[in-house]
Amino acid sequence: MKAGWTCARERNAGGSFVAAVGLCLGCSRTPSPLTPAVFGAVGAPGHGVLSAGVELPESGPGFRWLQSVGHHYGLERLVNAVTAAAAAVEQERPGGAPLMVGDLSKRFGGRIPKHRSHRNGRDVDLLFYTETPTGETVPCPGFFKFGADGLAFIPPERGGPKYVRLDVAREWLLIKTLMTKPEANVQWMFISTPLEALITEYARARGEDPELIWHAENVMLQPADSLPHDDHLHLRTACTPEETLFGCEGGGPYWPWLPALPATPPLESDDALVMALLAPIEVEAQNAKSAPLVKLRTVDEHSEKSPPLRGD
Repeated sequence: MKAGWTCARERNAGGSFVAAVGLCLGCSRTPSPLTPAVFGAVGAPGHGVLSAGVELPESGPGFRWLQSVGHHYGLERLVNAVTAAAAAVEQERPGGAPLMVGDLSKRFGGRIPKHRSHRNGRDVDLLFYTETPTGETVPCPGFFKFGADGLAFIPPERGGPKYVRLDVAREWLLIKTLMTKPEANVQWMFISTPLEALITEYARARGEDPELIWHAENVMLQPADSLPHDDHLHLRTACTPEETLFGCEGGGPYWPWLPALPATPPLESDDALVMALLAPIEVEAQNAKSAPLVKLRTVDEHSEKSPPLRGD
C-alpha cells in the first residue's frame, strides 16, 4: 500500500474498526509503533507531524515567549539554534529588549490556527527587534506592519499612538548568527522585500562578508502565496541529511552550501526493471543445463552383493 498523509477510517469487510485503524497506521507516514522508522520532523511543513519535539523555554538569555497561549514545540536543534542566536545578540549588544518568539508547532505537530505551515517542528515566528524613533530599544509590542521606512504605527488601543522602528542592527545580527549556525540549517527566512532591503543594505554598509550576504538574500523571501511577512520574520529550517532518512521532506529548496543530502539513486527504466527480474530465472536455467545428469539404477542393475530391500 502506498504511504500517505491520511488514511480513511472506514470499517473493513468484517466490520472491525480496530483492524482498519491498524491498517491505516501501517500505511501512513505517521509516527507509531507500526512505523518505527518514522521519527522527528515527519513530512513537509504544510503537511506533516512532529515526533520527539522539545519545548522552547518560556524565557532565557535574550528571548521570551510573546504569548503563553502559543505553541512552542519544535525540533531540538531548531530550539537550540534560536536560543543560542538570541543569547549571541544579547551578548554582543547587551541591555536590549529580548527577542519575542511567536509560534513554533504543537507538541505533536499538525494544523494550528492562523498558520498554513508550522506542522512538523521546522518553523518559528520571530518578531522583529524594535526601538523608538530616537534609538531606544523596546520590546516588540506584537504583530504590527513595518513599512519600507522601517516604521510601524501602534494604535491607541494597543498602547499608542506611537511609532516604533525596526532595529536593523540587532535584526541583522540575529540573521547573521542563524545563517552561520549549522544546527539552524536555514532553508527560508520569510520577510517582506522592503525590510529585506533595509537589512542587507545595512550589512553591506558595515562591510559584512559578501558571500554571507548573498546567502542571506537567497533565503530571505517575501512569499507569494501568503501575507508579506512585514510584521515578523518566519524562520524555517531545512531537513538535515539524517532527518530525510526518518521522514522529513520538502518545504523549499535545499541550498548548495548546506550539508549534502543522501544521493538519490537514478530511476530505472521499465526495460531495466524487467531485465533485473528475469536475470535470476536465466541464471537458474543456465545452471540446470550445465548440471551433470544422475543416472538412477534400476532393479535389474542391482548386483548379487546388493543388500535386499526391506519389505521384499
